[in-house]
Amino acid sequence: MGRVTSRRRASHVNDGAATERAETLVVEEPLEIRVNGTPLSVTMRTPGSDVELAQGFLLTEGVIARRDDVLTVRYCRGADDNGTNTYNVLDVTLRPGVPMPEVDVTRNFYTTSSCGVCGKASIDAVRLTSRHSPGDDPSTVTSSVLTAMPEQLRSAQKVFASTGGLHGAALFGVDGTMLAVREDVGRHNAVDKVIGWALEANRVPLGGTVLLVSGRASFELTQKAVMAGIPVLAAVSAPSSLAVDLATQSGLTLVAFLRGESMNVYSRADRIQH
Repeated sequence: MGRVTSRRRASHVNDGAATERAETLVVEEPLEIRVNGTPLSVTMRTPGSDVELAQGFLLTEGVIARRDDVLTVRYCRGADDNGTNTYNVLDVTLRPGVPMPEVDVTRNFYTTSSCGVCGKASIDAVRLTSRHSPGDDPSTVTSSVLTAMPEQLRSAQKVFASTGGLHGAALFGVDGTMLAVREDVGRHNAVDKVIGWALEANRVPLGGTVLLVSGRASFELTQKAVMAGIPVLAAVSAPSSLAVDLATQSGLTLVAFLRGESMNVYSRADRIQH
């Protein structure tokens, strides 16, 4: 509903000389996600695919498990002074019988437990909450298919090409077919949008797929892959230690430093064929 790019003036300095010119920037605006009218979360995002983002977020945070858990998703009036719709507030109505989430759910809600904030509690919470664990997925993917994916993602990132300021996430079949690609100023939002697309298409759990992210593989992104039942998560940059631990214990194949013809495989290397 909103613009994804905006023009701003900037002073460009090169070799000691300054030139005034217009630059194309990515738009960043807040999106408030409400559930049954109750505010749940606010995320800074690039407008577009908001319904996918909200549903992907609710799935990966354990609030819903399937598309049928959602009755409606609609924009509602925002905080505009004129009382107009800002398209920055989205209300999700759950199917009767689907429990309401705790009102203090955030993107880090898995890190709270009786032992405080710790990695073990985070991993245990994901494993207990996930209804689509990838551990039993028999899918395999060849290394040549994997190494071709980053260029496919980059070629599909149209807004990144004009701004250089967006993260990308893409969902592939294990044969290398690109199923969906989304961009966002937040890497977690880009992943939520891709998973939300799959939820809308009734493709969750996402067996037989590879999720590729344009940056690093954090615990949060690994959590999202596990919650969606994705067997392979690949990143062009580094993984975190907690991401590797979660992938190992969840049966997820975690690939990182996917650049050129090389990669590091940190868990379930048996899914990668050479």
